[in-house]
This record gives sequence, structure tokens and C-alpha cells, in this order.
Amino acid sequence: MEETNFSTDPSQQGQNVTPQFNNQFGPLPVPNSTAVLVLGICSIFPGCFCLGLVGIICGIIALVLAGKGLAAYNSNPSSFSISSYNNLKAGKVCAIIGVCLSSLLLVFYLIYFLIIGAAFSMIPWQNMH
Repeated sequence: MEETNFSTDPSQQGQNVTPQFNNQFGPLPVPNSTAVLVLGICSIFPGCFCLGLVGIICGIIALVLAGKGLAAYNSNPSSFSISSYNNLKAGKVCAIIGVCLSSLLLVFYLIYFLIIGAAFSMIPWQNMH
């Protein structure tokens, strides 16, 4: 059987590393890679279009799951598939973008309502009949 180098560790470059395969389906997916990708994408849309708080929550959950998945991948990279690792990285990037956009939208809403509240407090309500 031919051995292929699947390692991304620089100290193992040039060495042949046999990946550990699942008995039937090949390399295992990185834990939570699909969930991180879905939550990362879902954190972008609420952050851009409606409520910033929903995007922040989805993004933070995605970042926590991405950290756990990256820790599992870094402990033994040869047993996980590269495509699921790429999904994990893409989901993490989407989550970072979603958290940033959602935070900016939340700050915008906060400033907007403070300005509107200050404007309404300046109106002389007692003089109106």
C-alpha cells in the first residue's frame, strides 16, 4: 500500500505518514466542522440585515466550536480529512466576520436610539396643547 504525506506539521515534512482511516469511509471529519460552517454563515446574515444580537450569539458559538475542532485536529491531523478542516477554517472566518458586522450593527442601533432619545427629551412637551 502506498503511503501518502497528509501531515501539515513542518517537522514531519518529507516523512511518510499513514493516515488513520475509519474502517469503512476513509478519514474522519473534523469534529463540529459542519456546525461551525453553518453557524458562521448564519452569524453573517442577521448581523447585516436584522438583529445584531442573533449574529453575535451564533458567531460566538461558532468560534467556541471551532476552537475545540482545531484542538482535535492539531492533536492528530493525519486522522482527519482535509476538506472538513477547510470547512472548519471557512466557518471560523465567517464567524469572525459575522461577529464584527453584528457588533457594528448593535453599536449603530445603540447610538441611533441614544440620539433619538436625546432629541425627544429636548422637545418642550409642557408647552404643547
